[in-house]
Amino acid sequence: MTGRPERGGAADRFSHGAPGPDGAPYRAGFACFVGRPNAGKSTLTNAIIGQKIAITSNKPQTTRHIIRGVLHRPDSQLVLVDTPGLHRPRTLLGERLNDLVRQTWSEVDVIGLCIPADEAVGRGDRFITGEMAELKATLVAVVTKTDLVDRKRLAEQLLAVSELADFAAVVPVSAVSGHQVETLVDVMTGYLPPSPQLYPDDMLTDDPEQVMVAELIREAALEGVRDELPHSIAVVVEEMIPEEHFIKIFADLYIERPSQKAIVIGARGSRLKDVGTRARKQIEELLGSKVYLDLHVRVAKDWQRDPKQLRKLGF
Repeated sequence: MTGRPERGGAADRFSHGAPGPDGAPYRAGFACFVGRPNAGKSTLTNAIIGQKIAITSNKPQTTRHIIRGVLHRPDSQLVLVDTPGLHRPRTLLGERLNDLVRQTWSEVDVIGLCIPADEAVGRGDRFITGEMAELKATLVAVVTKTDLVDRKRLAEQLLAVSELADFAAVVPVSAVSGHQVETLVDVMTGYLPPSPQLYPDDMLTDDPEQVMVAELIREAALEGVRDELPHSIAVVVEEMIPEEHFIKIFADLYIERPSQKAIVIGARGSRLKDVGTRARKQIEELLGSKVYLDLHVRVAKDWQRDPKQLRKLGF
């Protein structure tokens, strides 16, 4: 995870972390949620941080970048790392995303395995659990989307999940209703090591603004398109120019085939205009400023399979 601060190094510039009210040592460290695509990892990350730092969609494999969100508490600092979903790769992009996930697993202190309450435990869950068997991180099972099932179904799912591995804890949560989110945070921070504060108090994420802006544009572009198209969309923010009363943002949406261009743009540009309107609102909330957003759609043929194109698009 590039950019991770070292304990006892640069972190000492911020705080040594005072003991908690009960005299317990200050704790700080890294945690991540893993699981099959669309298991609710990004939604849960946003709910814990209390602000949108990761894009969400009902399409699987939405997350493509490692995004860190920082939760500050009087006695601890939890740095949540949002990762892509581990999946069976069909492209070079897919292989690289899986490598990114595995690298993250090897570097965090706590891993939350997310399994939705409304889906049966399957081969994918067992595969991921097996992949984590040799890791040094503490493993916590998180049963997500509990608002979608009744108590009987939830009890059955908790039992099924607990039989997957020797978890340190099994916690049911709903990121939508907020049920048990604080309990999950308590559990995860309890397994962090005693440590100085890793990030300054005012930092909620360490991602560059341009990356977050590009992700918000991609989220807006994902809404309402055909099932096969989301994985073909990439966004690059070319320029962000601060003016006196607003920020000019120039961004390119890349797709893989000329036929996809018409889908993204829509009749007489209606779809692209709608993407711009929705993205601009989210970007203005993120930046705290009025935004002029200029979007262009470009074709990068088969970019998910082309190493040169992947590098250009930041993968």
